[in-house]
Order: sequence, then structure tokens, then C-alpha cells
Amino acid sequence: MQRVTLEDVWMAFDNIQQHKLRSLLTILGVVVGTMTVIVISAFVSGIETRVKKEIESFGTNSIYIYKFEPGFNFDISREERMRKPIGYAEYQAIARECEALSESTIFLSPVPFDAGPLVPRIPVRYQDKEMLNATVTSCLPSYFRMGTIGIDEGRFFTEAENDHRADVIVIGQDVANALFPNLSALDKNLLIDGRSFRIIGVLEKRDTFLVGDEDPNNENKSVYMPYLTIRKIYPQIKDHFVMVQAKPGQLEKAVDEIRQVLRRQRGVKFTEKDNFGVSTADQIVTQFNAITGGIAIMMVAISSVGLLIGGIGVMNIMLVSVTERTKEIGIRKALGARRRDIILQFLVEAATLTGLGGIIGILLGWGAAELVKLFVPTFIPLWAPIFGFLVSVGLGILFGLWPAWKAARLDPIETLRYE
Repeated sequence: MQRVTLEDVWMAFDNIQQHKLRSLLTILGVVVGTMTVIVISAFVSGIETRVKKEIESFGTNSIYIYKFEPGFNFDISREERMRKPIGYAEYQAIARECEALSESTIFLSPVPFDAGPLVPRIPVRYQDKEMLNATVTSCLPSYFRMGTIGIDEGRFFTEAENDHRADVIVIGQDVANALFPNLSALDKNLLIDGRSFRIIGVLEKRDTFLVGDEDPNNENKSVYMPYLTIRKIYPQIKDHFVMVQAKPGQLEKAVDEIRQVLRRQRGVKFTEKDNFGVSTADQIVTQFNAITGGIAIMMVAISSVGLLIGGIGVMNIMLVSVTERTKEIGIRKALGARRRDIILQFLVEAATLTGLGGIIGILLGWGAAELVKLFVPTFIPLWAPIFGFLVSVGLGILFGLWPAWKAARLDPIETLRYE
């Protein structure tokens, strides 16, 4: 088998150097295609890593329960929206009967949990300052024991304060910064829907990516009060959201127990589907990966057009090169070169040309990914540059086969007479 030698590669580089502009224009499609692959992979990998980190910050053993499937669910049917909300009695049954759980809490808010960022929120006010995009939510003190949220100042409310329906709240960092920019928020009274609440704690700043800085669903804009307090103020609200934590190593068992309890509590027949949703952190991450995977496939298909154009350009220029170097081919054959030697020569040249385009595309893609990183998280996985380079070299071999075969089939007598 004929081996690729340094002389073959050097001859390829020499020919590329003699036709710099032509070579650059030829590999432009390969450069753009490879660059696109790098940028897309960096963008998708960065987003996936950041989203996974944010979701898992709420606990890898956490389970979320709502009337429809929590997570990235963009195709919610009318039947799902019309389902009966998760009730407090159902939450109590879960907490009481599911042995695989370590902690559990229930949330209740005047604004539905599936409400978008444009839905009006309950105004919160301190003196002459008012905040319109804070989200008032209630929970049980057990939420703070789950370790998914930390306190920066003060404390969380207690079981006794929940039982006595105390008018106390814990606020997020954005609420504290907006209403108390130059002083501590602790022990100040905040007006919520015209009612006075004493601030007993300020939450730690949480990194957020899934929602924007001004989105009311941002955890830093939360105002938490005891669950029974909000039920006293808004007795008509029934839309609950439940979050529980499984004991270590018992996540699947906990999910099964929750489903059994809810099906029994909600009267779901054996032949009927669940009329509620249960999701874990892994399932939500998988949902998001399916979305980004579809986007990646679409973008790779687009970048393939650039690579295809580059491959066709390489084939055309190699056919021109065969014509220009007909006499050189004849001389090589007269000196004993075999067909496979000629084929190898032109394949090496084509692969070198597209490989160079791949390297340029990788470097440009790396630079573009660093620029994009200023706005969204990016991360270039190891496979991306390797894949980009191998694809670019493979294109050269694939599209260089016909020109190489054409050169190898030239008659040596005729090529020596060619002018």
C-alpha cells in the first residue's frame, strides 16, 4: 500500500502557495462550514451546561409536581390546563404516605405558576418606592431546609410563624436592592396588596439563566411568606405547586410512590392516564436537551450546505489543476509513477487544501465563540474541533477522488505531447 510521505504533503503545499487567492476562494465554503459547526457546538454545549447547572441547583433528588408536566412543556393541551389543581389534601397525603421522601413543601401564589412574564404581579411597596415585577409566593418552612436556597441576611420563617399565619416575609436580592438600595431591609415593613409585612430575611443572590433579569419568575425577585398566611389573605386561590426531595438513592421509588398516592387521591382509574405531572431534574434536563438537539441538527444541516459548496469548489479546482499539470503527470508516469501514485498525489493535495480550510474555520469559530461568550455561555467540547477537522479532510478526499482518478487515467504519451 502506498504511504503518504512528507514529499507528497510538501508538493501539495507548494501548489497551494503558487495559487494563493484561488486556493483561498476554493476553501471558503469549507472555512464557513467548519466555523459554523464550532460556533453551534459551543453555543449548544454552553447552554446545556448552564441550564443543567441551574436546574440541578434546586437539588438532583428534587421532584416537581403540578397539574401538568413541569419543565420545558410548550405544547400544553386544553385538557391539561383544565385539570383540577393539586390540592393541599393531596400534598398532605404525599408527605404522609411516601416513605422515600426526606423533605417536602407546597407553594401557593396569587399569580398562576404557568403565567408568563407579561402577566401583572402583585405590587410591593416601601414608602414611595414600588416594585411591579416581584413575585409573591408562599411556601412551608421545610423549603428552606432542602438546601436549594440560602439566606444572606436574617432568617427564614418558622413552623410556629406558619401555624400562626404571621405577617412576615423573606425577600430576594433584587427586591432588597430595588426598595432598599442604601440600607438594610431587615425589620422593615413592606406593603403587599395594601397589607403590611415585616421583612425577616433576605435570600442569597442566585445565578439565573433560564429567565431574564427583569422576568418576575426570576428567583431574585421572589417574596416568600408562610403558606397559611397567604391562604388567609387569598382563600380563593387553589393552584398549588409541590416540590419534594427523595432520600439518597431512592429517586425512582419516590416518583412511583407519588404517582400511586396521587392516582388514588384523584380517583384515576387503572386504564386512565395520569391527570397530573411529575418531573425530576434529569427529566427536565432531557426535555431541554431534546430542544437544543433539534436546533443543533437544523444548524448543522445549514452548515453542511457550506461544506458541500466547499467540496464542489475543491473538485472543480482540482479538475482545473489536472488540466494545467497534464505534462507534469506525463513526466511522472514516464519516470515510473503508477496510477495509485498519481491518485495519492492529488488526494493529498485535495485533503491538504480542505484540511487547511478546516484549521482556519476552527480558529475563526473559536474566536467567534469567545465573542458570543460575552452575551451567552459557550463551551467548545473536545469533539467539535476534531470532528470539524476530520470532516474537512474527508471532504477533500471525497471530492478529490474524481479529479485524481481522471489524472491517473491520462495516457503518458499524450500527456508528454500536451502543450
